[in-house]
Amino acid sequence: MHAHYLQHVPFEGLGSIAPWLEAAGAVVTRTRLFAADPLPEAAALDLLVVMGGPMSVNDEAALPWLVDEKRFIRAALEGGIPILGVCLGAQLMAAAMGARVYPNGEKEIGWFPVTAVPTTDPRAVRFPPSLEVFHWHGETFELPPRAVHLARSRGCEHQAFQLGPSAIGLQCHLEATPASAREIASHCRGELVPARFVQSEAEILAAPAERYAAMNAVMGEMLSCLTRAPA
Repeated sequence: MHAHYLQHVPFEGLGSIAPWLEAAGAVVTRTRLFAADPLPEAAALDLLVVMGGPMSVNDEAALPWLVDEKRFIRAALEGGIPILGVCLGAQLMAAAMGARVYPNGEKEIGWFPVTAVPTTDPRAVRFPPSLEVFHWHGETFELPPRAVHLARSRGCEHQAFQLGPSAIGLQCHLEATPASAREIASHCRGELVPARFVQSEAEILAAPAERYAAMNAVMGEMLSCLTRAPA
């Protein structure tokens, strides 16, 4: 399996996705968009992972590579390449398919539960009924056309969606590990302004190992669904 990921800032890597890919025997490559790395040939990929970042999908004037990235993601989606989008990555998937990305009513930063949205679509992955997960976002998105809504939270209605059998967008960070949470906090702590859905840095980083393990296990299930789904 050839897995490729799109990285937007040095401090947001694969988190728990990395050991899952290693255990699966995947060859892993990446495009560092912040370093002007070239995009690969989408048709050669067995899995595309689009990671997070503090920028907006609407920052095309300041970050013109977003234009090519969205075009690349749309081509991969239309080509049936299995895709996982995380936070900004999910927003990029939505934008690539013509959906609006805009500021959420409230920032959602810290540990808050997401709940599954019932669906009758037989191809849809199954979210746990409720799961406490790691969040760090200020924007949200409309669901793309024909997307299946998978999960919501009190702070953000669109926490997860699925496009066809092999593309999942996650607003939350199911891949977060203690190390990756510390990295995001150290680079983005200026966003920790007290609010209803914004926790303190101390509270965020005090999460027990069991909470990460439960969340990472669900991420593994999502990756398994994507990599065994027919294109």
